[in-house]
Amino acid sequence: MEVVATIEELTPTWLSAALGTEVVSVDATRIGGGQMAATYRLTLGFVDPTGQPQHLVAKLAATDEQSRVAVAEGYRKEVAFYRDLALTVDISVPRCHFAAISEDRQTFTLLLEDLGDALAGTHADGCSIETALLAVRSLAGLHAPRWSDDSLRELRYLRPATAAGAAYAGNLHVSATESFVDRYQERLSPQDVATLRAAAAVTEAWLLARPEPFAPIHGDYRLDNLMVRPDGHIVAVDWQGLSLGPPTRDVAFFLGTSLEPELRGWHERELVAVYHEAVVGRGVHGYGPERCFDDYRVGQLSGSFVTVMGSEYAVARTAASDAMFLTMAARSCVAIRELGSIEYVQRGNK
Repeated sequence: MEVVATIEELTPTWLSAALGTEVVSVDATRIGGGQMAATYRLTLGFVDPTGQPQHLVAKLAATDEQSRVAVAEGYRKEVAFYRDLALTVDISVPRCHFAAISEDRQTFTLLLEDLGDALAGTHADGCSIETALLAVRSLAGLHAPRWSDDSLRELRYLRPATAAGAAYAGNLHVSATESFVDRYQERLSPQDVATLRAAAAVTEAWLLARPEPFAPIHGDYRLDNLMVRPDGHIVAVDWQGLSLGPPTRDVAFFLGTSLEPELRGWHERELVAVYHEAVVGRGVHGYGPERCFDDYRVGQLSGSFVTVMGSEYAVARTAASDAMFLTMAARSCVAIRELGSIEYVQRGNK
């Protein structure tokens, strides 16, 4: 059926066809501060409400045309995740009631379970070790079921990094880093500026480093994209950064940008060990704890990469988004320096 482009098109008639039951009323309220899409909480009325959700979340493309073009591939990945991958992994995600995307990938519609009793984190505030433990265990449920699964290579939206793609991304990262430094120069330390530039310079080598093992990775696994239920259960949302890559890249990005540097330094060995034990417990073999931690070190470069590129393509800049990007950059730079991630890539990870 037709993909909805705007919230005004999300009528009772359209919803009735999408949900397979007669909807008589809908009220939409904008929620979230997503940079790449528009999200709404729907309050629904049904002819027969028995067994029907009173609320759903609708996720649509950004209203700005330039932004839609820039992140069209991300839209494709998120829709494909809910369609193709969500049921093949063991990470908690919202139940998907409808998923569709246009041929040009610039318009999409998702109808998702409303996680009204769950609270999203705030990245700038950081998180506790308890939350970090839950988060890394949750990641094991994403990675382990499809660990180095060659059938994933057949999915066009999950192609592994190529030499040409890595070179292109490297050039983009260098350019975006200069924009980032120029934009926030008065709020960045000279040491962090040097780290951001050095990290951008090794992007091509980093993206091609350690092609094995691989798994589906979230790509933007941070507090703002994790919903924590009252019982502590974590639900991961926002799958536009989905890709095929080293599993520990998600772990490194989360710990390196979510924890205050001192707290991360005290606990990262423990937290990476918890992740390793969890994937081994889910059937992953031949992957030792030291190799896992070495991959985690390399994965820290995802912090600067995602931060800078996310800022470059953000739909709108606000005080809150500036605080988020600057906090991510500062924490990530400390982790990259303390773990020697740039030098590790430069040595060929040997």
